[in-house]
Amino acid sequence: MIIKAQDITKTYRSGQLRVEALSHVSLDIQEGEMISIMGPSGCGKTTLLNCLSGLDTIDEGEIFIRNDNLRLLSDSERTTYRAQHMGFIFQDFNLLPVLTAVENVELSMLITGVAARKARKRALEMLDIVGLAERAYHRPAELSGGQRQRVTIARALSNNPDIVWADEPTGNLDSETAQEIMHLLTQLNREQQQTFVIVTHAPDIGKITHRTIQMRDGKIVSTT
Repeated sequence: MIIKAQDITKTYRSGQLRVEALSHVSLDIQEGEMISIMGPSGCGKTTLLNCLSGLDTIDEGEIFIRNDNLRLLSDSERTTYRAQHMGFIFQDFNLLPVLTAVENVELSMLITGVAARKARKRALEMLDIVGLAERAYHRPAELSGGQRQRVTIARALSNNPDIVWADEPTGNLDSETAQEIMHLLTQLNREQQQTFVIVTHAPDIGKITHRTIQMRDGKIVSTT
């Protein structure tokens, strides 16, 4: 087992307003598994992903990645842990517009101390894996939406993470490109045995993952 959440609760407060985004959620995810987290808007999907990955803190419960308890790590320790063990794919790509594709991919490695020559070599290898070798020196504005998302995937996988978190990875893409991206993710999951946790509204994505977690009102209501 690579991820274990035990009875986690997350509450957001603003003045007198109190919103329980997660309510006593427990979840186990096996190594190499690809799961989708689904449910209506505002049900807690993204909050769950953010808490499981350590991007956000929890108020109650415990989250273990392998045997590491995220609640016992400081902010800086969690940041380092994410950089070493996790990759992230976001709906809006989060690419730096002034950098080329290969520079965007290698940046996260350079930040963690990887030597420049090694980072460039790895970035080019990852762009080749996602089918973008010939676009390595193009900036995001020169790439299509699908190509930008492939750069994001290459960046997420550049440090060979144990877990890849994806929040609506096909949300800004047309249906054909979305299918291509999901085919790529399932291929990478199968070949590299990395764990993928995907937040999505798209039923088609739920059908191709190993398991689907359905959420409603901050709770898991079913697992299929």
